[in-house]
Amino acid sequence: MIRSIVLPFLLLTQPAAALELALPATARLTVERNTAPDIYTAPVGVFDGEVVPKLTIEGDVRRAAWRLDSSGITPLQVMRPLREQLQDNGYEIVLDCAGDACGGFDFRFATETLPGPNMYVNIRAYHMVTAVKPATDAPSEVITVLASTSATSAYVQIIHAGELSEGAVDVAAVADVPVSRSAEPGDISGELLGRGHFVLRDLEFETGSADLGTGPFATLSDLADFLKAQPGIKVALVGHTDSVGGLAGNIALSKRRAQSVRQRLIDAYEIDGARMEAEGMGYLSPVASNLEDKGRDANRRVEVILLRAE
Repeated sequence: MIRSIVLPFLLLTQPAAALELALPATARLTVERNTAPDIYTAPVGVFDGEVVPKLTIEGDVRRAAWRLDSSGITPLQVMRPLREQLQDNGYEIVLDCAGDACGGFDFRFATETLPGPNMYVNIRAYHMVTAVKPATDAPSEVITVLASTSATSAYVQIIHAGELSEGAVDVAAVADVPVSRSAEPGDISGELLGRGHFVLRDLEFETGSADLGTGPFATLSDLADFLKAQPGIKVALVGHTDSVGGLAGNIALSKRRAQSVRQRLIDAYEIDGARMEAEGMGYLSPVASNLEDKGRDANRRVEVILLRAE
């Protein structure tokens, strides 16, 4: 018997003019990031061997992810009631694919996804739907829903973009901090406030070790300055590895590296440890292909994730 995860519902409250979707009552919001005006590029086709066909739309962009602590469910079980709600509310489904049918790795990494640990995408178990309104040839709104499952939980990401200005909530109002819309590469303040995450690319670890080099590291100094200037903000430090070795070992190593970075910020820069979480994703959230040296190097990283302000 297929177990239903639809009832009871938790309404995802949106502005008056926007659609209200419903998730199971056990769903827990992990991250929310709203920008306006902004540009969102939504996938509208599967990976064809070279590119993923996309639709670009301007307007308000609301991004959010939820975690469902439930074992033994499939991405389709999560997706089906959400897809039905979109259809019932007059949205046209222009993309509906799962895993390898979407294009697997290539599709996933051509698609905008909120960073881990708030959103987790299992390459072997995900489902993607893109819906538009009023029509494909002249859409004013686009919604993408991405569902993925692991052995013990499921994750859902919903991005809603277009002419949604009435009642829209900007991230600045939620976080009570100014938002940069034009972050330059390497600008940690601009990228954290504008994009919600930043990679500490200059850190050095010995191969297979969690011991952070002596430094100094410019990105750590910049992060410390940012945290001192924004005393109400908390961050998550998330370690990532390449795909060499087993999953359990890589998750443990990546978490120890994140913990080393956290400890350095405490010891060298006197940042309150209560403002920093340390997590590890192992090789579950790559940013490039692990089939090449360049890609593996890019995947070995510690990333800063902006959390809600107090």
